Amino acid sequence: RVCIAQSLKIPREPKPGEFDKIIKRLLETPNARGIIIFANEDDISRLLEAAKRSNQTKHFLWVGSDSWGSKVAPVHQQEEVAEGAVTILPKRASIEGFDRYFRSRTLENNRRNVWFAEFWEENFNCKLSWHGKRNSKIKKCTGLERIGRDSSYEQEGKVQFVIDAVYSMAHALHNMHKELCPGYVGLCPTMSSVDGKELLRFIRAVNFSGSAGTPVTYNENGDAPGRYDIYQYQVSNLTSHEYKVIGQWTDYLHLNVKNMQWDSEEPAIPQSVCSLPCKSGERKKTVKGVPCCWHCERCEGYQYQIDETTCQMCPFNRKPNANGTDCQLIPIIKLEWHSPWAIVPVFIAMLGIIATTFVITTFIRHNETPIVRASGRELSYVLLTGIFLCYAVTFLMIATPDTVLCSFRRIFLGLGMCISYAALLTKTNRIHRIFEQGKTSVSAPRFISPASQLAITFSLISLQLLGVFIWFAVDPPHTIVDYGEQRTVDPENARGILKCDISDLSLICSLGYSILLMVTCTVYAIKTRGVPETFNEAKPIGFTMYTTCIIWLAFIPIFFGTAQSAERMYIQTTTLTISMSLSASVSLGMLYMPKVYIIIFHPEQNVQKRKRSFKAVVTAATMSSKLSQKASDRPNGEVKTELCESLETNTSSTKTTYISYSNHAN
Repeated sequence: RVCIAQSLKIPREPKPGEFDKIIKRLLETPNARGIIIFANEDDISRLLEAAKRSNQTKHFLWVGSDSWGSKVAPVHQQEEVAEGAVTILPKRASIEGFDRYFRSRTLENNRRNVWFAEFWEENFNCKLSWHGKRNSKIKKCTGLERIGRDSSYEQEGKVQFVIDAVYSMAHALHNMHKELCPGYVGLCPTMSSVDGKELLRFIRAVNFSGSAGTPVTYNENGDAPGRYDIYQYQVSNLTSHEYKVIGQWTDYLHLNVKNMQWDSEEPAIPQSVCSLPCKSGERKKTVKGVPCCWHCERCEGYQYQIDETTCQMCPFNRKPNANGTDCQLIPIIKLEWHSPWAIVPVFIAMLGIIATTFVITTFIRHNETPIVRASGRELSYVLLTGIFLCYAVTFLMIATPDTVLCSFRRIFLGLGMCISYAALLTKTNRIHRIFEQGKTSVSAPRFISPASQLAITFSLISLQLLGVFIWFAVDPPHTIVDYGEQRTVDPENARGILKCDISDLSLICSLGYSILLMVTCTVYAIKTRGVPETFNEAKPIGFTMYTTCIIWLAFIPIFFGTAQSAERMYIQTTTLTISMSLSASVSLGMLYMPKVYIIIFHPEQNVQKRKRSFKAVVTAATMSSKLSQKASDRPNGEVKTELCESLETNTSSTKTTYISYSNHAN
């Protein structure tokens, strides 16, 4: 297929530099090297000269019309630039009768041709008459000169076509006369007024044998059959150049490709295209008005090539393949056990589980000892169970998600923390109520027995389970593949993440109740901070809750601040599991490790202390608080004396009611 990349016009009267501009314009489409030129000899020569000045000697592939043909003038001194040019000439034959006729023409027998005298002077380089000053270099014509004898003669190549054109008109007029004036001699009235269109119809209908013996016919457009010889301007004998016939056109093309000659650096037939074919995954963006010229544009992002000119988006769960011609499934990933994001929290969780198991085992073995009893055995075991679940949930968060695992995640994600902080809240609330009640009454507060404490704890835990079961009913657990979280700009790095269908909001709601328990427990820890540590666990619980709050305050910005990160799944899962493990470790370390240390390494301290009355315990705590307040105002001795006297007075005036502190603590 032939396509025109550019169409440029040569001005009738070109200005200086005009041909250089044309060459520059042609170089705007450097891959379109084939130049078909319709111009006269002088313009062809100047265009070749401009190409030479632009150092494009071997770049352009010239195709010349019959005005170039096999002429020497257009390529004179431009042989290297014109090398390889393909030109055409109408196939012609020499008419012998015309040669005999033309050679016989003289000034005497050809007076009817008004231009013949001028031709005579030009042909024989003489003058028929003198006007003005005589030129000694030009001789006077004698009239005895003869064409072909006294001058060179070669029949003009277009003589055949002129003769055939005259005969075409004659045949058309003859056929027109036969049709419009049948049996009439001379021009009939009908034919005398005929218009040009009617005559053209008869001209296009002629069919006769021409002067060269070839048939003369015309098509519907008035064109005669093309008969051409095809030439190529080639190097011969390494130095000289000449036109060689490489083919012909009669009714179809006859081209001898083997006889064609190209530059030594380009032995094969050179290519001339406006644009090179686009690569796979690229679409053609055509240049307006030039269908064979285009720019290649890569199908960007998640688009793939569906045809030469169109790109289309892949489905959401797919990405373009390597060559961009089709879509392929996006790989699905999950948090792997061997990933560094999983190794660290798993290691912490395993240490925590081992430590928790060790504490539980130690408490069971020394279940009847004073320290275990004083720590509140029932709530301690509940609290240790919650700590154990906080560590164990790490494995649920890292394991491969499925429906069962997603169900367990919903249940145990907040349950471990809920159990831990429900037990701690019950403890701190009990301590607070005991000492607040003791300030106004010698009777013990209600619901401080172990059974009551367990009932309160499990009531708090049941609210968490109720919320989880409602969540199950409203939105049954299932797995999803999230293709949006790691839908990177580069499709090659895109991944789908297999995970449970738990949104950030659902996660916060699941942990929200536990955080509420934690905050409430912290409030009670603050309220009971003044109670002496020799009487209860208020201060260790307080330090535990302060540290836990700091951990979860750090968790919130890390968890939500990485929502747009490509590593979101890894960071959030790791942050959540480590935060839960650290919370459990703080509770385990501050509340139980000191007790385990005494039980194992200092059993002599694990003995029953003397019993005190409930009022004495509360009064001692109250006086201790007052001591710390008055210490800055009075000498130490005065304060201590005052407090001791107050204590003795209160003790002697009250009813002797003894309550084992270990039982209260239990």
